[in-house]
Amino acid sequence: MHTLSSPLKSILGTNTQHLQLLQSVGVKTVEDFIYYFPRAYTDSSGITPISDAKEGELQTFSGTLSNFFSKKLPGGRQFTKALLTDDTGGIELVWFNQKFIMHQFKSGMHVFVSGKAKLNMRKLGIASPTVEHKREEQLHTGRIVPIYHETEGLNSKWIREKMRPVLNEFLKQIEDYLPEPIREKEKLIPLKEAIEFAHYPHTVEDLEAAKKRLSFDELFLLQLKAIHKKWLWQHSDASKIKKIGINKEYLQEMLGNLPFQLTDAQAKVLTEIIDDLEKDIPMSRLVQGDVGSGKTVIAGLAALSMIKNGHQVAIMAPTEILTKQHYKTLYKFFVQYGINIQQVLGSTPTKQKEEIILQLKTGTCDLVVGTHSLIQEAVGFKKLGLAIIDEQHRFGVKQRDTLKSHGGPHLLSLSATPIPRTLAMTLYGDQDLSVIDELPPGRKPIETHIVPEKKRKDAYNWIREQVQKGRQVFVVCPLIDESDTIEARSVAEAYEELSNHIFPELKVEFLHGKMKQEEKDDIMGRFSNNEIHLLVSTSVIEVGIDVPNATIMIIEGAERFGLSQLHQFRGRVGRSDHQSYCFLFTNKESQTSTKRLSAMVKYHSGFALAEIDLEMRGPGELYGVRQSGIPDLKMASLTDAHTISKARQYAIKLIENDSNLSNFPLLKAKLDKLEAVYIND
Repeated sequence: MHTLSSPLKSILGTNTQHLQLLQSVGVKTVEDFIYYFPRAYTDSSGITPISDAKEGELQTFSGTLSNFFSKKLPGGRQFTKALLTDDTGGIELVWFNQKFIMHQFKSGMHVFVSGKAKLNMRKLGIASPTVEHKREEQLHTGRIVPIYHETEGLNSKWIREKMRPVLNEFLKQIEDYLPEPIREKEKLIPLKEAIEFAHYPHTVEDLEAAKKRLSFDELFLLQLKAIHKKWLWQHSDASKIKKIGINKEYLQEMLGNLPFQLTDAQAKVLTEIIDDLEKDIPMSRLVQGDVGSGKTVIAGLAALSMIKNGHQVAIMAPTEILTKQHYKTLYKFFVQYGINIQQVLGSTPTKQKEEIILQLKTGTCDLVVGTHSLIQEAVGFKKLGLAIIDEQHRFGVKQRDTLKSHGGPHLLSLSATPIPRTLAMTLYGDQDLSVIDELPPGRKPIETHIVPEKKRKDAYNWIREQVQKGRQVFVVCPLIDESDTIEARSVAEAYEELSNHIFPELKVEFLHGKMKQEEKDDIMGRFSNNEIHLLVSTSVIEVGIDVPNATIMIIEGAERFGLSQLHQFRGRVGRSDHQSYCFLFTNKESQTSTKRLSAMVKYHSGFALAEIDLEMRGPGELYGVRQSGIPDLKMASLTDAHTISKARQYAIKLIENDSNLSNFPLLKAKLDKLEAVYIND
């Protein structure tokens, strides 16, 4: 007997090519096929009298075929004509190079026809229409027609034809795993009904009910997976930690030693972290904050609190530039407390790295700042109490989990990439969320301007004046070298033009990710010391570079970047009392790019820009959805704040009351299957 887990090839009458094409889009089993939901729908359910046919509109007609005629054209092409008539009139149908039409349809047949009418020789006709025999259940016309994700050789019509018998045979095997109280409270239709209506809705109401149910399921399962994962980690033997009593008087002393006062937002987030650190289950918290909002300071205070309570702290960053920046910042602050702080990089000499690893294992190193090197097999800790991951979206799920595996430490993640709150709850649902949504006082908003090609010369003249006043300039390009296929200024091209033709009297250097580490360090050192006026770079400067005297950011080909990345670039300036500026150079003025760049001018908040970016480009491209262990969503949207919030609350309540889902075996089986996908990813 065939089941939902049976290979599709065992029940689907088709050729090897179709099966391979289905496998290429992740469809291997009967269940995969059933859950291969349409990406869109065309409403052809309304029948238009032929006399009411309108040019250029997609319409559906019902009538009788007659007057078939076929003829070969010069060059081997062939066209076929037929007449469709109803009680109100007739309309001509035309097909090109579709010989099978004469075999599939004959005069006198009653059919449905869908297509766009076009005026030709004062007569309305329909070219290449969709034609379907009248039958008990229409599949392609005369109904709300599902449109599937297609690939060459695999079209929606073929999928619709194959889907109907599969549903007829296997839909009865689908079991509804959603707890009945949730389904009733949210007024969700049964799962079998939702799947049927998703593929073959009879009405718009059917379709909306199916979307509501299937969207909720996808988001609920994601939240349940995240909450369950968090519960398992916090209650595992490896994560049983001794309750820590943070010395509040000592913390106040540390705050008093800061050269500034924490903002209200910083103080609130620090309190949330300290409260977590005093619990007997490990913290799992994500701190989001705009560029320059002071996340590193908060992380440093949390780290020092842990160290003074006898624990070690590890900070992992995605790049050597950012790692060195953190080490430099924290060293200045920690040196007064006699803290042994070390850094481990990919470029650290082997002997030195071995010495640092020995210090970590014996407990003589209190704080280590490093790149991916921290999750190598050789690295170990005597008593790791707090793991801090910066720019956590730059690391894979398994990389983050590796650092957590060292004795089940408290976990604090930082992100300067603003993510809308509801999306963060999905991408990082196994973590509590804190937001620093307030910049330190005294920071001047960065003036942002769109510079079309015709204004480039004027911008250069103004920039020259600023450099002569002592300021420095970043120039970001989307490419390292020139490209024959991509119209964008490269680092090499911009460097040659700026250094030889535009600013020959100034010191111009370039920087990109393919350079040796020593070269990058030398250039950044000289730029920090104001020995370089203009630094031309790729997106390598997106994070981790802090040069207060650099007050001008030029972004070449700005239309090629998303809003969140543009905002990251802009955050490299505006770090001093001087007014800073960001120039968006563009030679493309499409409606989409104009809207995106105009938002940069209007909004200074990274969170506001993130919302717009999410709306325009979607979460997959922006936040590496697959890297976060989230399977592709078929019906739900990661921008559906209302459903995400509801689904999360149900998931939390369910795990709190029944952590192993013992009372919900079908839901447990579904969750186990989802987590298997997560692990394999």
